[in-house]
Amino acid sequence: MNISGILVVTTPPKIDALIDDLNAMPGIEVHHVDRDSSRLIAVQEAESIHDEVAGIKKIKKLPGVVLADMVNHYFAEDKNLTIKDIPEDLDEYTGLHEDVVPAYLND
Repeated sequence: MNISGILVVTTPPKIDALIDDLNAMPGIEVHHVDRDSSRLIAVQEAESIHDEVAGIKKIKKLPGVVLADMVNHYFAEDKNLTIKDIPEDLDEYTGLHEDVVPAYLND
């Protein structure tokens, strides 16, 4: 079982609809909402890394999402998992690349 903590940034008018959309997704639950900064933390449970990546891709496409990046990740040891099983585009969808924080958030 894989568990991910995902930081999601939105805009104030979209926050309530986004919370509802996230909570309606299988394996996703919103655990923390900071209305002052329009940020929230969603926790995703997935059976595999592939399912986890598919989930964050879906989150990034939701209406109102400005930014969604994986900030924490736990996966149970899978003896059948090999390096070749990890998606090549994993870094692009998890925020594990050089440009983790968009420039506009650094201002």
